[in-house]
Amino acid sequence: MNAWPKSSALLKSNEQWIPGGVVSLNRKSDPNICFEKGKGSRVWDLEGNEYIDYQAGFAAAFLGHNDPDVNEAVQQTLGEATLLMGAGPTNLEGEFARLFCECVPTADSVQITTTGSEATYHALRIARAVTGRDHIIVMQGGYNGWHNDVACNVISSLADVGERVSPGEYPFDSLSAGIPAQHKALVHVVNYNDIASVEYIIKRYPVAGILLEPILQNVGIVKPLPGYLESLRKLADENGFLLIFDEVKTGFRHALGGYQQLCGVRPDLSTFGKAVANGYPMGVIAGKKEYLDYFVHPEKSKRVLIAGTFNAHPLTTAAAIATLRKLSAGGVYEHVNKLGQLLEDGLNDIFSATGRPFNVARQGSAFCVYFMDHAPVDFHDIATHHDFAFDKSYRLKLIEQGIFNFPLPIKQGSISFAHTVQDIEETLAKTNIIVDQL
Repeated sequence: MNAWPKSSALLKSNEQWIPGGVVSLNRKSDPNICFEKGKGSRVWDLEGNEYIDYQAGFAAAFLGHNDPDVNEAVQQTLGEATLLMGAGPTNLEGEFARLFCECVPTADSVQITTTGSEATYHALRIARAVTGRDHIIVMQGGYNGWHNDVACNVISSLADVGERVSPGEYPFDSLSAGIPAQHKALVHVVNYNDIASVEYIIKRYPVAGILLEPILQNVGIVKPLPGYLESLRKLADENGFLLIFDEVKTGFRHALGGYQQLCGVRPDLSTFGKAVANGYPMGVIAGKKEYLDYFVHPEKSKRVLIAGTFNAHPLTTAAAIATLRKLSAGGVYEHVNKLGQLLEDGLNDIFSATGRPFNVARQGSAFCVYFMDHAPVDFHDIATHHDFAFDKSYRLKLIEQGIFNFPLPIKQGSISFAHTVQDIEETLAKTNIIVDQL
């Protein structure tokens, strides 16, 4: 029986005009559920079912859906601003840049894009322009966007990338057709937390930069081992390449200054998105002025192009300013961390009673339950030890109970500022119900 007939009908209708029926195929899932509204911590599907939402637009809605302060700023801008002039700077983009740099002390200056993928694209261009080198290093299990350099090796099968090797690298497991072989040869994939493999690559290739999520949050929550990020910083300094943190998911969710504020490691460049505008479409490239200034380098041969009609669109920028002001006012991080701890403790109690191997991984408001007996250190660890089938069943049972997280194993759950203690208690109560059914 199809529990979501209206969602299925909408997808089928869309497929007449849109390949796959959805404009970002990362949003397609099994079951396919279409949502028509969201407010605070809750969302409603086309059937009228209500859910406590932990998907949050792939972690973008950090303040909650339709945050009233963000909405008010957007509505005010809609009534007052010229939406697209196409010439000259705007007050809003300058105000946002100043506020961003105040929030993120490691950022001397910023540039603004419309998406996080564009931000990582530009960051790699800068790294290549600065160093005069072409090769880059990315992480197995990391997701850094859709472009040629990074469209690979997220949730790969071991059949595609092989068993663990260290030191060494893994095959470029493409997420997309149409990437030239010559381009793939410039991209080197290593496991997260594996310093030996980074050293292996930089001895063999002229590396321009290493791009990584400081916590792998597209395969759950995989944290850096002690000294790992510090070692990357040291290798970058000693070998003349740039260290780039992709904080599109971690940025502003874990701390006002990004995860780099918590770990104490300053990257050369960082990229942000998602939570920076509470789900409005914005990407940011931030970092050391000497590198950001390559966008205006006096030598044409070294100048990096940045352009985009919708970059710093007034509505998006107004949303971002309102978001950063609310985060700066205090209270947000204390609230979500408290809820995160409450959820972690409750899940530990529930799964301890089952006798099933598990590990609740959490960083602040982001969490993932792994069905393995230890916290994973890299993607190969997850692929080898995690019970994917049980994870899928667990997620589907929660959806049936009105608790929504993306129905794909090892995807991160996200608590928002709009969640309440009652939301967490209801989530735990319903989790307790379903574990007996699994």
